[in-house]
Amino acid sequence: MYQRIDGSAWRHIWLMGDLHGCFNLLISNLKGLGFNPYEDLLLSVGDLIDRGPESLKCLSLIEQKWFFAIRGNHEQMAIEALENHQLSLWALNGGDWFTHCSFGEKQRVRELLNACKHLPYIIEVDTATGTHIIAHADHPAARYHWQQELDWHRVLWDRQRLSDHLAGKHSTLEGADHFWFGHTPLKQRYDSQNQHYIDTGAVFGGNLTLVELQ
Repeated sequence: MYQRIDGSAWRHIWLMGDLHGCFNLLISNLKGLGFNPYEDLLLSVGDLIDRGPESLKCLSLIEQKWFFAIRGNHEQMAIEALENHQLSLWALNGGDWFTHCSFGEKQRVRELLNACKHLPYIIEVDTATGTHIIAHADHPAARYHWQQELDWHRVLWDRQRLSDHLAGKHSTLEGADHFWFGHTPLKQRYDSQNQHYIDTGAVFGGNLTLVELQ
């Protein structure tokens, strides 16, 4: 459920918002940042797949040594769709690309999604500037503790905290210096206290947010 990363092992650490199949956009942005796969690390807030044109390429990132991701609700939907042989809900939420894959591509997708079952729900990154907690949608507890039990469905799906922020009802999160979330597409990054929402709708024509954590 959890993964801990020691930032001292990397030169730079970048965190990106929801990718949703926008592989070429990511590669272009990484080149612009001077990303070095031998020295730098890229992290994802989840939702590598669906809606965009290159979901398989994006899913393949989980095999790269310079890349770590948490599980997003779209990865979870895909896993459950294939396990239950019920593709309709996934397809309605951008997973219809799978039905257009060749037989070999479908086998490859199944292999990668099987690997996604081992992706953490939360990544903790310790850097010289502080401790960063990365979760897809929310951290549904007032304080972070390593390996604590949480409502994992809410970690993947809950938008209530962000809705409260946007309505002017701010809540605090303790136990780490920064909390990073994706899941809800916004026109621009939203920050409140130590909480940051970085899904800026790349697949809908917005920007792909990349934040330098180190």
